[in-house]
Amino acid sequence: MKQSWKAGTMIYPLPAVLVSCGDTPEEYNIFTVAWTGTVCTSPPMCYISVRPERHSYDIIKRTGEFVINLTTADMARAVDWCGVRSGRDYDKFAETGLTPVASAVVKAPAVGESPVSIECRVRETVRLGSHDMFLAEVVNVLADDRYIDPASGRLDLERAGMTAYCHGEYFRLGEALGHFGWSVRKPRKGSRAKRNRRE
Repeated sequence: MKQSWKAGTMIYPLPAVLVSCGDTPEEYNIFTVAWTGTVCTSPPMCYISVRPERHSYDIIKRTGEFVINLTTADMARAVDWCGVRSGRDYDKFAETGLTPVASAVVKAPAVGESPVSIECRVRETVRLGSHDMFLAEVVNVLADDRYIDPASGRLDLERAGMTAYCHGEYFRLGEALGHFGWSVRKPRKGSRAKRNRRE
């Protein structure tokens, strides 16, 4: 039997990302965001929701640019630290040891340790309540070549040890359960027989 709880944001798990912003090295900042996601394929668009009192809010509002950096298990401590400390008080790149690197299109830096950095330009700011949503167009994606298969060109994020946020805790993504469309794919002829011979 299910219990009825008060209305709340219980859509879990979520990506635990680091958002970087700032026009110049003097104002570069990174902060942790879980309220983020994809909203459109063509044009490619995504969003982040940010409390207006956060230090980075005014930077993004002024510059209209930010970078969403996916994170790995190796980055988990820095991800948490950047979520509980303010850029008003700390140089977060210096404190965490993360590396600001030049983006290809926007002025905001990417995080060098991130396997994928998604460069964004704000299209619209939507006032929601506790958070404002920055609705943005993806203008470029930077992918770490350590996770690109040289033969196929496929981005192999499974090897990166990606992280997710679920109800106040961070998790490393684990066992693959299937791939897109696997539930309706018809088995190839002879595959069952071959499998039985192997068993």
